[in-house]
Amino acid sequence: MDPHEKTRKLVHRSYTSEPNYSEIMAGLPDNFKQLTKLKDLLEINYKFVSVQDQIRRNLVARLRSGITPFPGIIGYELDVLPALIRAILAGHDILLIGEIGQAKTRIAECVAKHLLSPIPVVEGSLMHDIPTSIAEESLAAMLSDEEIQRTSPDFTVSTACENSIRNNKLDTRIKWVEGFDRYRYFLATPDVSVKDLVGQIDAMKIAKKGIEIYDIESYTPGYLLQANHGMLCIDELPVLDPRKQVALLSVLQEGKFTTGSYPITFRPDVSIFATANPTDYTHSGRIIEPLSDRLRSHIKTHYPVRLEDEIMIISQETRGLTSSQAFVPVFILRTVASIVQLARSRDEINQEKGVSVRMGVHSMELLISESERCRSIFNAVISVPRFCDFDSIYQAVKFELSEIDDNFESRSKLLRKLIDEVLKKVSVAYLDSIDLNELQLVRRDFSENNRFLVSQKMLGIDPSSALDYQVQLRKSSHLEQIVIKIVDRILKEQQELVEELSRRDINVHFISIPPKLDGELMASVTELVLEGLTWIEPAVLEKKSQSEYGLQDSNE
Repeated sequence: MDPHEKTRKLVHRSYTSEPNYSEIMAGLPDNFKQLTKLKDLLEINYKFVSVQDQIRRNLVARLRSGITPFPGIIGYELDVLPALIRAILAGHDILLIGEIGQAKTRIAECVAKHLLSPIPVVEGSLMHDIPTSIAEESLAAMLSDEEIQRTSPDFTVSTACENSIRNNKLDTRIKWVEGFDRYRYFLATPDVSVKDLVGQIDAMKIAKKGIEIYDIESYTPGYLLQANHGMLCIDELPVLDPRKQVALLSVLQEGKFTTGSYPITFRPDVSIFATANPTDYTHSGRIIEPLSDRLRSHIKTHYPVRLEDEIMIISQETRGLTSSQAFVPVFILRTVASIVQLARSRDEINQEKGVSVRMGVHSMELLISESERCRSIFNAVISVPRFCDFDSIYQAVKFELSEIDDNFESRSKLLRKLIDEVLKKVSVAYLDSIDLNELQLVRRDFSENNRFLVSQKMLGIDPSSALDYQVQLRKSSHLEQIVIKIVDRILKEQQELVEELSRRDINVHFISIPPKLDGELMASVTELVLEGLTWIEPAVLEKKSQSEYGLQDSNE
């Protein structure tokens, strides 16, 4: 049989026969890693699956298997995620509306990473060209060194892909590209052009190859085709001016676009996620009405409602800790999360701008680095944040005030109030489990020993110094017993948190209880207890300064 005829029969059989493989994801053969050439795809009758079908089918499979479709997305279980699932099942392109730091782009990334299947593309392709997406007659012609009879102006694969198939025939190399590698993100800024979206003529290609300006070989793809067979995330869509939004409208409305002088219609297989700030979204004309209408599902996001969710997000997102050993007690996490949530409830803060979850994440990172700076670097002890380290978080706070006097000094004063309010709430809550008479016995200890000093530089246990937290605690036996009880309670809570985070596949690298704490946890809990003793009713101690606790003056 003539080799070309044999090839044509292979192509025809592959295109007209049912797939000869089992799927482990939508459109993904179970032996996909062994499929490295075009011939391998044709022999198993490979059928590519559209992006929307991939996302939908993979979502359904995860739901049926009891696997979370959106790992790492916390606090949206009751509203945002059900809405997202509905939109995906309906095959909608999606607009996510919310303030800064509400995981809008994280959601898009999560969908791309977990709900897009790997696909086979011709090696070197910029537009994720799938060889079996080419029409049967066209592919057979390429493999047989025949001219393609083009009956449609529709663009299917790049010229580079066609040339690769012509040159390598059935041995054309393919590469399986993961879903997240077909995800494209861009921030809509005023300088984004229509050419950035739809592609443009590449003058360098014209000069080097001597091709005509209208030749498709001179084309360089824009965002839409860079995301072909994948996802395009447009962050802050309302910032894109109306003329550029029209370019997107054509894709959403008709699934196609044209550009430049090319006599070709591009039909990208792409799912579009867009984000918008509520203020811009509601502003008249910021998103042109036809485009807003074509983004068929509009989903409102929000900040974490539950304190537990805020804590888990901070635990999940905190970074930059690989260079040091750190341990963050659960009450420190609770304090940071509570400061963020309290800030969101204050009228003095401009809530239209929002208080991002990043405030908590960045504050946590600073607290750990502050404990490292003050104690760990010079004393080779584990980094355990304390209440006395909280002044370090000022540089992570970026909220805006509602009043005219929105300046650094005003913001700092308000933050100090927020910190003090939360320190009081958290510390008193831990003392609730201690008998009031036992708390009052601490007064007797302080009548003899007068004061307790705290310092960022002072260690929990320091053999080289006559003054550390342990030495002072041993002079106050009742205070020491309370601290021991609270440490036990915190360690139990810590283990519960570790187990919950582990169930969610969240890294617990700075939450897990280390084998040796060098007295640093004891020092941190001591400050928690001392702070609480100044706020309980009746108060046992008074905070004389930022570094000293003692009995209240007799004339008070």
